[in-house]
Amino acid sequence: MNNLVWTIAGSDSGGGAGIQADIKAMQSFGVHGCTAITALTAQNSLGVEAINAVSTDVIESQLLALEKDMKAKVIKIGMLANVQQIQLISEHVAHYKAKWPVPPVIVYDPVAIASSGDVLTEEDTVSAIKECLMPLVDVITPNTHETQLLTGVYLIGPSAVKDAANKLLSWGAKAVVIKGGHWDYPSGYCIDYCVNNLTQNGEEYWLGNKKIQSPHNHGTGCSMASVIAACLAKGYPLKDAFILAKAYINQGLKQSVRYGEGIGPVAHTRFPTNLDDFPQVIEPGSWLGDELDFDVPLEFNMAADFAPCESKQLGLYAVVDSNEWLEKCLQQDIKTVQLRVKNKTDAELDELIKQAVEMGEKYRAHVFINDYWQLAIKYGAYGVHLGQEDLNIANLVAIKDAGLRLGLSTHGFYEMLRAHNYRPSYMAFGAIYPTTTKDMTGQIQGLDKLKKFVPLMQSYPTVAIGGINLARANEVANTGVGSVAVVRAISEADDYIAAINALQSAINQPNG
Repeated sequence: MNNLVWTIAGSDSGGGAGIQADIKAMQSFGVHGCTAITALTAQNSLGVEAINAVSTDVIESQLLALEKDMKAKVIKIGMLANVQQIQLISEHVAHYKAKWPVPPVIVYDPVAIASSGDVLTEEDTVSAIKECLMPLVDVITPNTHETQLLTGVYLIGPSAVKDAANKLLSWGAKAVVIKGGHWDYPSGYCIDYCVNNLTQNGEEYWLGNKKIQSPHNHGTGCSMASVIAACLAKGYPLKDAFILAKAYINQGLKQSVRYGEGIGPVAHTRFPTNLDDFPQVIEPGSWLGDELDFDVPLEFNMAADFAPCESKQLGLYAVVDSNEWLEKCLQQDIKTVQLRVKNKTDAELDELIKQAVEMGEKYRAHVFINDYWQLAIKYGAYGVHLGQEDLNIANLVAIKDAGLRLGLSTHGFYEMLRAHNYRPSYMAFGAIYPTTTKDMTGQIQGLDKLKKFVPLMQSYPTVAIGGINLARANEVANTGVGSVAVVRAISEADDYIAAINALQSAINQPNG
């Protein structure tokens, strides 16, 4: 996999921002950073004493050398010191987009500083950014100050943030991340916003956490953009790159220290592993959602803290599409089973779920009903399993009040943190491997991510699902996940009883 990322930016002689911060952040996420330096700053912890713009010839020589041998998957652009640099970089990026076998993703962090002072206040500079560079940008990551300078929109509230983001989109950017570290709205909180038109339908995300009171925050903007670039290079979707970048900065602010007499740099540590460092996914009905005046649906049914499962170790979890297979699994002493049926009439569904609940009681097993929460409530099922898309339409209050357990599907870090808002009974991670049971394009997680999910969500029973067969069951169990869900590994086996026994053995004896 090509994990090469370029950073086209200025050098910070104090080591806290610019390309020095970029390389440290990229290294923390396991990608290799290459550099094309646009300016040599003379600065320390007390401030910037001089900015020496690099000539366009020297910048071009760096770019040509890199292109010849080390093409990037993602290019992060930081400080561009003058209009000539903006035009040069734009010409090269346009060439890369048109000619490279795999066009690079462009992440632009519009650093608002140059030898003349505030570069973004110069009319010709803003025009060059708008006309030359923005149509080539995939993700732009301004802070609130830079957003206001670029767009002329004063960020007095959430609607203004969205207006500013839409203005940046209208100039050609595919996605906008507005960093809210300087915004302080609501008071004492850091709120960040992302609108993403890289996806087919377009999505928006709000993240928030209590403001971390550290004076040593030099380089946070550069570092956050660089983490986003690194995560995109590793194939993470933007919403996951966004939330991981926030967690990395939060972690770094908590560990930052002073070097010199002034402002110290944000600390560069490692991939974030502490749940306390992750921001909250802000949704309608939450406290932060109310503070931001989010519209709440008329029939609002959010609930949290669902009934717990009896154990964090759910073991082998069979997902079946008929009551015939449900009973076969229960007869072989599988204690956690999900009934996932499609294309049935209302009458057929009613009877199937009624029978499934009765079988669960007969075999003293935990039968979860996929999707059909109304019928699960009607017949007193042990639990219901929902996907993320169901959270907006299911009556979660009714599910909780009926005492049903709630299992939630997650596909990546953002959805995992969103599911955490609801405190479900268990959390499922997938798809771990490619699967033929449903289209999971762009949502394959792999073992590496699973190893990161499990400790973050250690307060929950955790389930791995997607493409897991007997050959893979043991390595999945070795991640520490509490349950391994299988679909075809049982129903398509030549001898399903032998398959169940082998799967049970592989899951219950990790490191085998």
